[in-house]
Amino acid sequence: MESIEKKTIDTLRWIVEIFNKHNVPYRIGGGFAAKMYGSARPLNDIDFGIPEKYFPVILPEISKYITYGPARYKDAKWDLELITLNYNGQEIDISGNDTEKMSNKERTKWIPSTSFPYNTLDMQIEGIDIKVMNPIELIEYKKELDGEHQLVDIQAVEDYLAIH
Repeated sequence: MESIEKKTIDTLRWIVEIFNKHNVPYRIGGGFAAKMYGSARPLNDIDFGIPEKYFPVILPEISKYITYGPARYKDAKWDLELITLNYNGQEIDISGNDTEKMSNKERTKWIPSTSFPYNTLDMQIEGIDIKVMNPIELIEYKKELDGEHQLVDIQAVEDYLAIH
């Protein structure tokens, strides 16, 4: 796996410690999950899904880093409860998976998120134990997203599955 910036590792350690301290079930998705499966593309943010009932539990510890939310975010692609953080220059998106929906690639229907209990893989990076979105679910999710970088991620995850 390509090296990950120190600020990203520090951010991951910080937020996962908060989740673990409060017994918040989570899963890492998006580009970071793809990176854990071997994607070499640059990382934009760290995407977490948690049950929405845990938002108030973690707010006291994350509030000074919030740049958006907690609020409903809706556009042509997404309809979800969202908190966006900036922790030492690293962006984190925490979405509530209970009511999260994304549109399909053609924008003709809404697809509900996979809710808790999550189907994750236990992985480790830099001594941090993390819960990462199941690779098969990640591929299906990324197939509904736009952009060439999604194809890079999909190929990396497919390559991971071919050898594991």
